Parts: sequence; structure tokens; C-alpha cells
Amino acid sequence: MTSPDTPGPVPAPAPKKDPMKSFRAIMAVTLILEAIVVALALPVVAKLGGGVGTGMGYLVFGLIVALIGTCALVKRSWSVYVIAAIHLVMVASWFGMTALGGIGVVFGLVWVYLLWLRREVVKRMAEGRLPSQRS
Repeated sequence: MTSPDTPGPVPAPAPKKDPMKSFRAIMAVTLILEAIVVALALPVVAKLGGGVGTGMGYLVFGLIVALIGTCALVKRSWSVYVIAAIHLVMVASWFGMTALGGIGVVFGLVWVYLLWLRREVVKRMAEGRLPSQRS
């Protein structure tokens, strides 16, 4: 038996929270939402773009696959460049399908805002001003 004066095992300190982990989740969710919105452009391509079996239909399917596939790459530092390239393709498709180009512009603005938020989180993390860094 141990006496009440004997200290027990010391619990391990709680792990530090990684704020970038939750931010990567937000990025992945945004990519999934964007894939859903791009998939909703398929009926427009079917009616106005000559059909789903045309080059514009294949472009939409390729964008959907690229957006979903990029979710797995969000942890990588270069994933932002891949996302930017996908959006450049979407905005460039404005000439072939205005709706798809509009989706690219709108979500491009969303990504500019997300990257600005990311910069703020990194800045506050370096200054020690995040709530998870306070004791």
C-alpha cells in the first residue's frame, strides 16, 4: 500500500495543439465544396457546352478529380501552387464556358481570403498570440 504522502505518477503534459492542422481541414473542406459546385456545372455543359462527351465535359470531370485529389496533398507545402494552377485553368475556361470561369473567379477569391487567414495564423503563432499558446 502506498501512503497518502507518496506522490503518484505524474501525468504527461497535454500535447500542444497544432493550429495549422485545423486550417488544413478547412482547406480540404473548401476543395470538396468546390468539387461539388464544379460538378453542378455538368448540366450546364450538357445543355450549352455541346454535351458531357465533349472537351468541355472532360475538362469538368478532370477538374472534379483534381480538386478531390488535391485534398490528399493539403499537408504538402507545394499544394497551394497546385490549387492555384487548378484555379488558373478554371478561370481560363471562361472563354469556353462562362459558368465554369465564374466558379473559378468566385472560388479564387475564397482562396485568396483563406491564404490571407493562413498568413495571419502563422504571424500570430510566431508572436505567441494564439489562444492555444497562452498558459
